[in-house]
Amino acid sequence: MPEEKKKVFVAMSGGVDSSVAALLLKEKGYDVVGVTMCFNISYPNSKKPSCCGAQGIADARRAAQILGIPHHILNFASDIHEFVIKDFLDEYLTGRTPNPCVRCNTFLKFKTLLKKSLALGADYLATGHYAKIYFDKKTRSYRVKKAKDKSKDQSYFLYGLEKKDLPRILFPLADITKREVRTLAKKRGLNTAKKQESQDICFVPESGYKQFIKEQMGEDPFVPGPFVDHQGNVVGEHKGIANYTVGQRDKLGIALGKPVYVYKMDKGKNTIYVGPQEQLYSRRLTAKYFNSVSMDIPKETINIMARIRYNAKEVKARLTCREDGEVQVDFKEPQKSVTPGQSVVFYKRDMLLGGAIIEEGEG
Repeated sequence: MPEEKKKVFVAMSGGVDSSVAALLLKEKGYDVVGVTMCFNISYPNSKKPSCCGAQGIADARRAAQILGIPHHILNFASDIHEFVIKDFLDEYLTGRTPNPCVRCNTFLKFKTLLKKSLALGADYLATGHYAKIYFDKKTRSYRVKKAKDKSKDQSYFLYGLEKKDLPRILFPLADITKREVRTLAKKRGLNTAKKQESQDICFVPESGYKQFIKEQMGEDPFVPGPFVDHQGNVVGEHKGIANYTVGQRDKLGIALGKPVYVYKMDKGKNTIYVGPQEQLYSRRLTAKYFNSVSMDIPKETINIMARIRYNAKEVKARLTCREDGEVQVDFKEPQKSVTPGQSVVFYKRDMLLGGAIIEEGEG
């Protein structure tokens, strides 16, 4: 039970995790209000479960009714286009591979939604993320850690949180597993208990991101250009840079008698470079927009564990913050398919130190 009955706005997407987050906070004695971000995105004939469309809103509203808490819908249609979709389009069209979930958390949930929630009288904003915020008594500061359920941990997507905001954010699922979440939802009779999870990007329809880009641009943005091998020979024609990503082998449409992979893309020359698998490995990367959520910016090179994509293993590396504001990461062992536009995230054991956007991998 909180010392005072604090008001918590819970971001309810219509899924089981956010529903149980609201449930747990209510049972702890908080004054809970459900809020759902409406993106005005709907695919009526789609079988894809929506976390932000009409079905998601309806599921969130019903869960709030079952819990006996107020529920409000906030219009985020312009926000998602400004902070997420525009970047998504720009990145793909320049030969990079964006991570919209990172941007959604950084700019929508924990910036715009947090600000609106506090302005409307909330003491905290809570979400159904699997991660943990704790107060370090030694350093007298708040930090972010991995969740108890390592198989569902989402700290990778949260490195963009600002230190000053951590005291106002709650992650009620920090210390329980996904199985326990499902069990709780079923016991309490929540409508979301058996709801299927979507692993896809919420604003991209079943037709795929390429069709989405065409629809958003209003014209065909895919300009053909040359495939060039690692020896400088033109070996085919690609169908537009946005159709490919670093590490891709399938659906290249070229036959060289041996497997080749995309290892670099040059938007300025509209050229995609392909080569043998060894061309994919990098000993170093540079990244920009570094955010140090649980640490001070290091003045010297430090040892860290790095993850170059959400489903990648953490690897030993050294982190150097450069004077130009970018960071350099040197891996103990070369890493495969370091992809510009993706996030590299840094850890020390279970602590999330921070992260940045990958610019390029190097030899």
